[in-house]
Amino acid sequence: MALSDVFLSPLGLAALLAAVPVILLYLVRPDPRRVTLPTVRFLTDSAGTSSSTPLFERLKRSALLLLQLLAILLFATALATPYVSTSQSETVEETVLVVDASGSMNVKSDGVTRFDRAVDSARAATTSTTSIVVADGDASIALRSGSAADAEGVLSSLRPTGAPGDLRTAISRATSVAGENARVVVVSDFAGDTDWETAVQAARARGLTVDLRQFAAGGTNNVGIVDRRFSGEQVTVSVQNFGTANATRQVSLGGETTQVSLAPGDVRSVTFPVPAGGGEVRLSPGDSFPTDDVAYLAAPSDATVDVLLVTNDRNRYLTTALSLVDPVELTVVEPPASVPSPPTDAYDVVLYSNVAAGQLRDAHVAAGRDALAAGGGVGIQAQESMPVDAYGDLLLVSPSGVGSNPTLRTPADDELTRDITFPPPERYVRGDLRTGRALVTTTDGTPIIARNSQSGGRVLYYGYVESASTFKYDFEYPIFWKRSVYALAGRESLSDLNRETGERIRFGNETTIQTPRGEVTASSIEATNAGFYTADGVRYSASLLDPAESDVSAATVNATAGGGPTTREEERTAPDPLTELVALGIVAVAIGEVAFLRRRGDL
Repeated sequence: MALSDVFLSPLGLAALLAAVPVILLYLVRPDPRRVTLPTVRFLTDSAGTSSSTPLFERLKRSALLLLQLLAILLFATALATPYVSTSQSETVEETVLVVDASGSMNVKSDGVTRFDRAVDSARAATTSTTSIVVADGDASIALRSGSAADAEGVLSSLRPTGAPGDLRTAISRATSVAGENARVVVVSDFAGDTDWETAVQAARARGLTVDLRQFAAGGTNNVGIVDRRFSGEQVTVSVQNFGTANATRQVSLGGETTQVSLAPGDVRSVTFPVPAGGGEVRLSPGDSFPTDDVAYLAAPSDATVDVLLVTNDRNRYLTTALSLVDPVELTVVEPPASVPSPPTDAYDVVLYSNVAAGQLRDAHVAAGRDALAAGGGVGIQAQESMPVDAYGDLLLVSPSGVGSNPTLRTPADDELTRDITFPPPERYVRGDLRTGRALVTTTDGTPIIARNSQSGGRVLYYGYVESASTFKYDFEYPIFWKRSVYALAGRESLSDLNRETGERIRFGNETTIQTPRGEVTASSIEATNAGFYTADGVRYSASLLDPAESDVSAATVNATAGGGPTTREEERTAPDPLTELVALGIVAVAIGEVAFLRRRGDL
């Protein structure tokens, strides 16, 4: 049995060490001085009382020492706080708070947000046992069965998000957390969808008391940005009037401004060129719901992707696919013609496709290596006769012949291959992967699509022989090459850079991310707040683009609580300290020691 099963503070037993010096003092006390008496008739020598160890004999006969050791034992026991477990009945009042932290709770009235008013009401509803569920995108449980002080700390730390919430799931989660006869208090504006009502009915059907507290002030005549679409280097934003009166707004991005007039319920779209480096689309004048008055735009400082295609057959399928990628500036060179000078220090991407035997020059390969050194990429398309030696380590596969009609394995999970169906080629170049990662392979292990990070840039192997493949006719062919060009150039498309609030932004590895509310370290982050997110030198944006969340007006909710009792009796096992009894023992020993000393004549 562990000491903690008997004592609340077992460390108090360390006081037993005080017995050591007491025993030592008795052991080293000097022997009595021998005195010669004139007569010995009153002295008798009791047989059998002599000992070869007189010191220990003295210790055994010392009743005073035993009393002192007993006092030390009782004192140490008192410090260790002995206890017995007893069953106790306790009245429990449990409250589960559901706090709406969705974007619409940022609406202001008289300078105070709905969220701040809701949190103040939640503070007044806390009890001795309180749980807190936050109605954000995840319906997260912020506190489970905490004290009123714990609840105050959690409520003080909560902040509204800029994303749609999930009130129905939050109420359902609160129902699962709640114990018998608990009270569920929901503080929300109850704007948008009304599917939360079914969760309230389910909670009340379980016998729980559900108290609905609505905070829906402000938000009258809201106008907000509800959509954002990219086409090439242009962005189109949609603006909707959720109010009951006609509204006029100035829509601006960079140095351009357009005025829109909207009747109640109207939606108008405005198109702007995306500025280098991005910016903010703003509505003016603003209103009491500022979150949807701005849409954030992230864009590279140089949107153009300079691509050099080295080919001898003027591959029209590939050139057509590349021409569909608006930011691409395509330059085509036919070896042995020399490489045109790049617009900057190096091309962003260099592609090699169907180069005639013996025509590839060192200058053509050097252009690819320059692209890698500048952080760009190189792509090599398979052909039945490839200049393997000329490519060198740029070629990720070691060719070993030509095969036909293979079966392809399921593609690896990668952004390049996501949701793309790759048909098996009629003929293909057999070979083993030298380095990197194969994304699409045949059943015999030959890579069809492979990629690698190399020399500061990225390398792609495209294993389809163009004349022996139907993939070039597929509508997914230009999609694949658009992704590949962006990936090789180290760029992300505008659609990938700009997200909606509530989406998760993923990074390759754990990294430092600058968010609208500070710095965090993670491999992915949920963009719950509107604004910019920067990681590894790349800036992303997140904006609230949700018509349901922007419709901040809400019908009045019946706040009548329904359910049964809000308290319950619980039987709990609790420790009952025995310190008082041990203290009485110490007093009794002290009295005994005084009596002993008096009897011996020392007092």
